[in-house]
Amino acid sequence: MRCAFYGRVSTEDQQDPEASRNWQLDRSRQLIGPAGGLIVEQFFDIGQSRSLPWKRRPEAARLLRALADPERGFEAVVIGEPQRAFHGNQFSLTFPIFGHHKVELWVPEVGGAIDPDSEAHDLVMTIFGGMSKGERTRIKTRVRSAMGSQARHEGRFLGGRPPYGYVLADAGQYPNPAKAADGKRMHRLELELDPIAAPVVRRIFNEYMKGIGLYAIAERLTRDGIASPSAHDPGRNRHRGSSKGAWSKSAVRAILGNPRYTGFEVWNKQRRDDVLVDIDDVAQGHATKMRWNDQSNWIFSESPAHEPIIDRDTFDQSRALAASRTHGRGPRKRSSPRPYVLRGLLHCGTCGRRMQARWNNGGPYYRCRYPAEYALISEVDHPKTVYVRQGDITRPLDKWLSTIFNPANLDETCALIAAANDAAQPECSRAQKAATAQLVLCDRRLEQYRKALDSGADPAVVSKWISDVQLERNAAERVLETQRATQPITPAEIRGMIDAVEDKVRMLADADPITKVALYASFGLTLTYEHDRRVVRVEALPTALGTNERVGGGTCQPARRDSAHPNGVASGVVARHCAVRSTSLWNRRCAIGRAPAIGRARSV
Repeated sequence: MRCAFYGRVSTEDQQDPEASRNWQLDRSRQLIGPAGGLIVEQFFDIGQSRSLPWKRRPEAARLLRALADPERGFEAVVIGEPQRAFHGNQFSLTFPIFGHHKVELWVPEVGGAIDPDSEAHDLVMTIFGGMSKGERTRIKTRVRSAMGSQARHEGRFLGGRPPYGYVLADAGQYPNPAKAADGKRMHRLELELDPIAAPVVRRIFNEYMKGIGLYAIAERLTRDGIASPSAHDPGRNRHRGSSKGAWSKSAVRAILGNPRYTGFEVWNKQRRDDVLVDIDDVAQGHATKMRWNDQSNWIFSESPAHEPIIDRDTFDQSRALAASRTHGRGPRKRSSPRPYVLRGLLHCGTCGRRMQARWNNGGPYYRCRYPAEYALISEVDHPKTVYVRQGDITRPLDKWLSTIFNPANLDETCALIAAANDAAQPECSRAQKAATAQLVLCDRRLEQYRKALDSGADPAVVSKWISDVQLERNAAERVLETQRATQPITPAEIRGMIDAVEDKVRMLADADPITKVALYASFGLTLTYEHDRRVVRVEALPTALGTNERVGGGTCQPARRDSAHPNGVASGVVARHCAVRSTSLWNRRCAIGRAPAIGRARSV
């Protein structure tokens, strides 16, 4: 009996994926061994929550497609542990598909294959689905209760980036013996180690209390040459787009609304809600959304946990002033879920910021309003608003992906990968040497500054020197981290990467918006919209063989609006989206390698 194996491991299981796969495989083999069963194919989801329906888990979805294939190569599916495969009512929604295609489902808890006519088997699997859901709920409740207690009674810092004005300092050994044995340490917020930003926080509160608006404060700070929070500490803000160091209204608003500046530890400002993906189709499951809690539900430490920057009265007054300026609008209304499949992936080519998703004219669009959000816009020649329609990007994007991974083009794709990687090696080697030399120089300067402090130098001046050198050191460390990942790719690795991505590309044509979001994320797509040229540059960083690969340089041109066309799109433009003005596969504007440092859209 030829069998396919299905298993799953996620971050909530806190297990090594390979070890989890092995013990689930052993359990499965022990079940089918006496019946002469042999596992011929494996489907194993990594990093997928059990609450996701099968159609939204990559490997589970691939298994469902394989069931419909008459030449699938197996007659049964074996699962090592039902709690990892099914959650809630997922078994009752999935098992009929097995029965329709006449594929048996073997589970250890029933001692063999599930009998579709057995009420006992159906009851057992339903119970395990409920146990799986209950286990997840208990873990979430237990963790949240423990974290709330730690914040309230101990004032413990519970993770995340430190607020602007603070840095993380060591707070001693971790109380959990197992984590302490692994070298984990506790942290706390420290003020004295960052003497530059703390006065800026006080200035923001003082100016706001005088009636100065958010944008005016951002303009003043930028004009005075004060680095924005992301520019002040770029090492901990790599996710932020480039803003030329300018302050934004959102940064000022976040500082004014952060109660941690009063010296108290605060937790539970946000929560994760599970909301239905489609209220008309419950089988699609839930999606996790971050929601703000009401201020009455915030958990404050019973006593100050770190040195305050402002007093509690000043913070309360600023909050009251902010509430009075809303003109009684009240809380924002929650909008219905929108199919923004490029959310977080599309960047503005002028300023480098992520473009905001926006519903307009009955469809999803993306916009960049840099001049309305950031001060000192004279340094950036940016239109007032940049708009681009989602459909004008996704259609040619899907076509481009399916073209480069078409079996007829795989040889050329692999050749381009190998050539680009070989060309990148000398450049990466030079960058690594330069970064190493910069680290040595920074360490020498830091040691000199520490000696100057011991000799009685002005602490404020020396602290500024140390802060500047630390920024240079962080930048060099990031370069080294990037270069260490750049190694020659073997032909076998190239083919393995292509095979791993090829299955996901085939799913794009029929994928619903929620599934397409997950697929684009798995490709590691980064899109940059160049407004002046009406061109989108595409890079892909798919995860395959445990490594990250970058595919860069694909271009597509969004369709231009034309009122003469019945659909509002110039005829013929959509058909040329992925031709890239050449009969070559990618017009040779393609770079593929193992490290982001290879560059964006560079020529091979």
